[in-house]
Amino acid sequence: MTKNTYDAIVIGSGISGGWAAKELCEKGMQTLVLERGRQVTHREDYPTMHTPPWEFPLRGQLPLELRKENPVVSRCYAFKDDADHFFVKDKEHPYIQDKPFDWIRGYQVGGKSLLWARQVQRWSAFDFEGPGRDGFAVDWPIRYEDIAPWYSYVERFIGVSGNKDGLETLPDGEFLPPWEMNTVEKLVQERILEAYPDRRFVIGRCAHLTQPQPHHIAQGRGQCMARSLCQRGCPFGAYFSSNASTLPAAAATGNLTLRPHSVVHSLIFDDAKGKVTGVRVVDALSKETTEYFAKIVFVNASALNSNLILLNSKSGRFPHGLGNDNGLLGTHIAFHNYRGSISARMEGHLDSYYYGRRPTAVMLPNFRNVKKQEMDFLRGYMSFYSAGRSGWGGARSEDFGAEFKAANAEAGPWGIYMMMQGETIPKQSNRVYLDETLTDEWGMPQLRVDVGYDDNDEKSLRDFLDQGAEMLEKAGCKDIRQNDSGQAPGLDIHEMGGVRMGRDPQTSLLGKFHQMHACPNVYVTDGASMTSTGTQNPSLTYMAFTARAVDHAVAALKRGDLT
Repeated sequence: MTKNTYDAIVIGSGISGGWAAKELCEKGMQTLVLERGRQVTHREDYPTMHTPPWEFPLRGQLPLELRKENPVVSRCYAFKDDADHFFVKDKEHPYIQDKPFDWIRGYQVGGKSLLWARQVQRWSAFDFEGPGRDGFAVDWPIRYEDIAPWYSYVERFIGVSGNKDGLETLPDGEFLPPWEMNTVEKLVQERILEAYPDRRFVIGRCAHLTQPQPHHIAQGRGQCMARSLCQRGCPFGAYFSSNASTLPAAAATGNLTLRPHSVVHSLIFDDAKGKVTGVRVVDALSKETTEYFAKIVFVNASALNSNLILLNSKSGRFPHGLGNDNGLLGTHIAFHNYRGSISARMEGHLDSYYYGRRPTAVMLPNFRNVKKQEMDFLRGYMSFYSAGRSGWGGARSEDFGAEFKAANAEAGPWGIYMMMQGETIPKQSNRVYLDETLTDEWGMPQLRVDVGYDDNDEKSLRDFLDQGAEMLEKAGCKDIRQNDSGQAPGLDIHEMGGVRMGRDPQTSLLGKFHQMHACPNVYVTDGASMTSTGTQNPSLTYMAFTARAVDHAVAALKRGDLT
């Protein structure tokens, strides 16, 4: 027990777990990070980072047989032969879909921080106030003012490009120089603003170093080259990942112990002491079980796996899962609705082009039900759009050789693509729970996922399609086509909830600092902790939550509140 005892244990090494490790280690805590996947070291373990496209046998695609064997993960846009080694294959960790749900996972040191889309927007005051005001979820126990300084703290460290736009619905942050809109995007922006003064498109805010600061350079990170090969692992460290940033910072303190191939089975609750004393770990390779002990535990295994671990953490005090006195653990799962998209074309402007592969789109903050309930559905959606020119010029299917080359001497016409990112409403019926008989190869119960769309999602989707088409028409676009992908929940990779924050232990699992109400030395700061989803990308909020929670945990430990 002495050999396996630390000041703190962090479960998971992804976006939030990496931040927990960094903050704990920098505050002098001997910290054990448990990662169920393999070791991935920055640069050393990015095997395809410099491989030219013509050296891939299928030029970026995957063998048909591999796709047939992996119907879930193969739906992910980044699951290609340059990055398939960073994804969990369908058979490697089975789960049960009560309703269709595409659970996309990355089991390795760094988790999905190697694969994320790197879009980082702050929540606004309206997002934290909405649930309590409209009654669609429990009230958040915090407000924007509580988290704003932590947003700034995180943004400065990771590096976020963006404009100071002065929008009430999308607060400004600590920004590096922004990426630039191209000619057609600026035109669409101007025309839509003329028609709708309350709808202002702005350039996306993304965790890419457009102008590295001294502390980024000291980390060994460099400027983004706009290669758009991010899912391979970035050799420049130009986008934020645990591997390039937070984990090296934690290691530099000398306080980090990182243990890959460690499948966390459960948290150990000591009935006599009335608190969690450690975690039970199954070695992913040998299947041997080991226990590790600490004064505080941060659960950052990603939303659904965090629910799985806590549901499996049963004891005499908690027979239905750790902290689950109210029976709500695993319920109120929510996600982002990505089903809606619109395509169109813009005539003319053939004398204009753009440079590089910009790693972000243009975005429109939510304009529905922001300050009060106005629609026949709850909450709303963010919209993203981009404009570009096809690389196929005037080539025809029968062109070959010199004719094909000549037809592609110039780029084709301008096309426009718009998509939604819709907020969904947490409901008790949307849940995950443990199967009573089926287990995985590490002896863990398989997770059952019972999560689906509802009428609110359908209404929000229809409103986006109608409003988006109307906006593009006013912008002068042609051939506007609306599309409902019909994709299952989960493919958004923004699953949230199950261990939600709140003010009342009767209706929530966590308090305002992410401590479990019934077990204060356990903190949950990944997507599982979310009370509602907002319309923004969630990762920046996870990081800010984590830094804030660690600050609280270490102070509480020093005061003796958690002993």
